[in-house]
Amino acid sequence: MGSVKLRHLPARAAIGAYVLDSGLSKRGADAETAAGLHGMAAQAYPFLADVDPRTFVRLLSAAEIALGAALLLPVVPTGLAAAGLTAFSGGLVGLYLKTPGMTREDGIRPSQEGIGLAKDVFMLGSAVGLLVDVAGDRARTAATRLRPSLRRSS
Repeated sequence: MGSVKLRHLPARAAIGAYVLDSGLSKRGADAETAAGLHGMAAQAYPFLADVDPRTFVRLLSAAEIALGAALLLPVVPTGLAAAGLTAFSGGLVGLYLKTPGMTREDGIRPSQEGIGLAKDVFMLGSAVGLLVDVAGDRARTAATRLRPSLRRSS
């Protein structure tokens, strides 16, 4: 999955702190907040409709806390933290794109109401960027290991 590089730390710290705070703020959410968050999620992802709103928010909070902590803790490999962030932010981008009123008529650009959710595109872009960087490091490492054996065989 790759180790943590100094160049990964700014994105991991910024996004990790944001996601951790979001998760912590959802702990102990009241019934109205739980219903609102659950309703928006269930509208975009119908399989969530059968989940109790309070259970949904508890699980969402726990997931955000775990993801935020994984991003902030340098002992968690960047590839692993970025994979989690890719899945999470991809779900949020889907929520943005599937929720009526969040986009303009073109279905992509945010409406005034959708600006708050549109920021998830940046998280997804950062996550994919981290994954590409880790994959590039792994490819360079593999190529370096192969060179001596390729020279011997020629």
